[in-house]
Amino acid sequence: MVFILALGASLANALTSVFQRMGVENAPAQTTLKLSLLTYAVRRGVWLLGFALMIVSFVLQAIALHFGRLSQVQPILTLELVFLVIVLSVWFGFSVGRREWLGSVAAVGGLAGFLYCAHPEDGNLSPSFWSWVIAGGACSGGIAVAVVLARRGPRWWRAAMFGTAGAISFAFTAACTKVVSNFAAADWASLYRHGQTYALIVFGVLAIFLTQNAYHAGPIVASQSTLVMVDPLASILIGVGLFGDDLRTGGAWGPLEAFSLLVMFVGAYSLAHSPLVSGMKGDDEHFHEMLSKRVQAEKMATNACPPPLTHS
Repeated sequence: MVFILALGASLANALTSVFQRMGVENAPAQTTLKLSLLTYAVRRGVWLLGFALMIVSFVLQAIALHFGRLSQVQPILTLELVFLVIVLSVWFGFSVGRREWLGSVAAVGGLAGFLYCAHPEDGNLSPSFWSWVIAGGACSGGIAVAVVLARRGPRWWRAAMFGTAGAISFAFTAACTKVVSNFAAADWASLYRHGQTYALIVFGVLAIFLTQNAYHAGPIVASQSTLVMVDPLASILIGVGLFGDDLRTGGAWGPLEAFSLLVMFVGAYSLAHSPLVSGMKGDDEHFHEMLSKRVQAEKMATNACPPPLTHS
């Protein structure tokens, strides 16, 4: 069940990335790192559709994290790019080439290899207060450094750094979600007593804000690559460091895990840079042209249907 829920969250994430990209791509350049970027986005219906799917993804991810482990669930979200290729192929009618097939096989195979070799097991499900402080401080420091680096440089670099900051925010949000879901299962009324509830809200909003800046700052391939790859890496580190997730690293298992992660990231990187994904999400005019044609075709098909018979 954990894997099915995580796969559902991955599919919702793939659709979210498309719709939210459409919602902020034409925002004024001066809105970067300003709340006006979000106010611009919420006025666009396509962005709100992406936000609704983000909520669906969060719910599925929260349930998966409640029953599973951080270092188990988060890497599965890497399959977002595989689902994105499927969506672009099935919905928009794009042909899938050798690069997309090989990238998908590498991403899925690498993930399966990592989960099999690592065989993550629960460690400490109740980290101490200072453990949370250290983990939160480390993540905050990483986010701050990435945002500072994103203020200068070419557009691809800025998008990648904002994506890195957003990915770290999502990883720590997932850690908070795991424990908050446990609190909620025990007693909903006690959620306000736990600091992790407020940390979830703060880092969750921060993750959304930074992700919109990543989409807006530069090429989607740069932001999507870092969002997809940094999140599972940060989640594995948080899972091991904060929750004490036990990964099987003795003997040949450790090198096999590292190799599996490398294969998974190579596949994800290849998919993010494939013409199917980068062209569809980076070439805005082409994207809207294809979307407009599909909407018009659906309207024509609807209008072509004969009206229902009525009886006098």
